[in-house]
This record gives sequence, structure tokens and C-alpha cells, in this order.
Amino acid sequence: MLKKIKSLQISGLESLPIVEGGKGVGITNGVTAGHFAKAGAVGTFSGVNADYIDENQQYIPLVYKTHTRRERHEELVFSSIQGGISQAKIAHDISGGHGRIHMNILWEMGGAERVLTGILDGAKDMVHGITCGAGMPYRLSEIAEKYRVYYYPIVSSMRAFRALWKRSYHKAKDLLGGVVYECPWRAGGHNGLSNAENPESYEDPYPRVAEIRSFMNSVGLNDVPIIMAGGVWHLEEFEHWLDNPEIGPIVFQFGTRPILTQEYPVSQSWKDKLLSLKEGDVYLNRFSPTGFYSSAIENDFIRELKMREIHQVEYRSKTDETFNCEIPFGQRGRVVYIKSSDKTKVDSWIKSGFSESMKTPDETLMFVDKSKAQQILTDQINCMGCLSHCRFSNWTDKEEMNFTNGKKADPRSFCIQKTLQDVRHGIDIENQLMFAGHSAYRFASDPFYANGFVPTIQQLVDRIMTGK
Repeated sequence: MLKKIKSLQISGLESLPIVEGGKGVGITNGVTAGHFAKAGAVGTFSGVNADYIDENQQYIPLVYKTHTRRERHEELVFSSIQGGISQAKIAHDISGGHGRIHMNILWEMGGAERVLTGILDGAKDMVHGITCGAGMPYRLSEIAEKYRVYYYPIVSSMRAFRALWKRSYHKAKDLLGGVVYECPWRAGGHNGLSNAENPESYEDPYPRVAEIRSFMNSVGLNDVPIIMAGGVWHLEEFEHWLDNPEIGPIVFQFGTRPILTQEYPVSQSWKDKLLSLKEGDVYLNRFSPTGFYSSAIENDFIRELKMREIHQVEYRSKTDETFNCEIPFGQRGRVVYIKSSDKTKVDSWIKSGFSESMKTPDETLMFVDKSKAQQILTDQINCMGCLSHCRFSNWTDKEEMNFTNGKKADPRSFCIQKTLQDVRHGIDIENQLMFAGHSAYRFASDPFYANGFVPTIQQLVDRIMTGK
């Protein structure tokens, strides 16, 4: 064991300084969380569209019975609450009272607050902490107080945490279990890059975490741990963080690395993909319908989205001095106007099979082939309101906005619920969204995984505690 690694009080119990990173849509569940807790660490099941396991231990898939987005959204919220409660029970039973069980929630998830409180109502004393990111969850502390659970906001800067603290968290100081710093350049999934930060310019997490600690100390949070997330692989690489007053109490979160364990509910093809990655194979992009940056494995899915971005030109509905070249749009061949300098590009795309033009909210036309255009339209029609705001389908869960964000649906994005469900079930993983952290390429060279070895969660925790 690395000498300086110490157990800490986490959510009211002494635990190993290891947290399972939450991954939504059934990836982190009661089984994975329960085994992390059983190993003396912190397990995290996802409250994002969790699978419902009934009293007979049977998985009950969600089959929508209604037709409108609003109705399907209600079905999804109800199923997510049922699923989250069932996953909490599974985690509780497997843990046997060891470690801690946390629930991860995305604040930008559709119906997030209803799902969170619904699960906490039905899983009393089984959930010890709430981890929450993807947005600014000001009401998280209020909910934590109501249910007497610890809360863990995910931030990517001191400024973000300071805003949360001053707005509401100072009122629930005793239940702030920790602050998760998620490195926006290295973490998998949705990242908290601000408009002021350059996605191409990596920043060392040490000074950013030290800045968070300095503010925390200034408001009396000296003993509250910071949880380092994103890019963590070997703890020996963070040895200079340990017993360091600039950093203070520190815990480490592992998101991508646990996917390659025996208990994780992903396909063998996904696990094989992780073992084959090379440095640079994880791509930081902004295609997500949330509007956030996210990190995913670059595969045919990502490459096709890149192609959509390239295959677009500006247009206008009325001609002017600049937009004076008319082209037909849609099945009825209505005329729109593009720049004459773009006509050659458009002709070449159409000749190559990208014959269908689709309007974007930014007054551009995007060109795709017929099958892709049909898939995009079908996915938009089948929207089930999984996000609070979705740029792909123009859905919002706000009734006062009439359940629309007021913008045109954006065909340059995708249905995130559909692809995350499909990739979990191993359906054509090269053509699905595969979230991963930027250190995932290290599976291929880490001797722990030699000859395709896949550990149990207990074996992984033991290995991590050695520093490697």
C-alpha cells in the first residue's frame, strides 16, 4: 500500500479514499456500487434512467405506451424513480453495511429534482450521499437537508463552487460531504469547460484544486475533502498531493477504469475496445444535445458527427447581395439562397450521396444522405424528454415554456438516450456514443490488464490502494 494513502470520513463513515465515478443510463448500478462499498470504498449508482429490477430480480425494460413527448417524459420519470429505488436496494444488500453508497444525478436531466426526491423517498437510509453535476445545482443542499444525506457538487473551478456556496450551500455546511473537482480536459462524459477556457489548452489540476482548497479553508471547510476526478490512474502519480496542506483532505474518483471489471454491465465488445485504445483516441467535442463539452471514444459515430459539421453552408430565405445563389430545399423544392462561392461544395456533396439538406438553428443547411436524414427525423419525433433542455429535439421540461426551448431542432446533434442505451447493450458500438476519460488508452500498457485480464471490483480496489 502507498504509505500516505489514508482512510477518511466519507458520508459519516471511515472509508477508503476511492470513489466510483457515476455513469448514467445503467452503467453504474446497484451491483457495481454495492461491490465498491463492500470493498470498503464508495460505490455510486446512477439515478439517470436507472434500470428497474422488480421484486423477483427481473429487469423490466421501459416500453413507452404513450405518444407525445410530454407523456413519454412522465413515463421516463416514473420508471427512473422505480429503477433508482431498486438499484439502491441492490447496492445496500451487496454492501453488507460496508463502505458508502452514493447516487449520481445530472442536474440537466429531464425531471432531475423529481427523480432525485422520488428515489430518496423510496430508498430511505440506503443512500448516504448525492453526487451532482452537469449544471449549477443550487437546490442540492436544500434537498440534502430535507433527507439528511450528504451532498457532493461536481465543479471544474473555484469560481463555480464559490457561486454555489454563496448562493445556498453555506446554509447546509454540515452536510457538505465533499467537493468533486472534475478535470474538464481529462474526465470522461460531460465536462464543465467554461467559455473562457480553451478546450485545446490543458491545465494542470493541482493549482486549480489548490485554489478550491484555499476558498474552502476561508469559509471553514478545512476538513471537508476534495474528490479529484478525471485523469486519475495510479495514485502514486498523486503522491505529492497527499499530506499536503495546499490540497488538504483528498479522495480520488475513478470513472473509466472500473468499466473494465467483471461486475460492470457492459458488453464484451466495449471492454475489448477499452483494451485496444491508443493515446488520443478519446475526443473532446461539443456535439452533445446538452450543449456541454464531452469526452468520448472517437469511432464511426463521432466521425459521422464531424462530417455533419463540415457538410454545412449558410443560407437565407430571401436573396440579398451576398446570398444570391438559389438552390431547392425539402421535398417541395422550395428555394433558399446560399453564397455563390458555396455552390461548388454543395454540388460535390450531393454528387457524393449527401443529397438531403436539413436546416439548423444557425441559418445553415447541413447535408447528409437519405438514410441519415430519416434517422435524425425519426429520433427527433421519438424524443422522450430525457434532458431538461435538448438542442437536438428542441424539448424542455419547463411547462411554462410549453415544453419547447423556442429554437429549431438541431440536426447536428443526436438522441443521447437512444445511443447510450444501445451502446450499453453492445449494439454496434462503433456507431454509438462511448463516453471515456482521456486516460483510457492506459489499459493497453498497464501490466495489471496483461493478456486481457479483467479484475473484479475488489481486485481493482486492492490494486489502486497499492498506488498503481
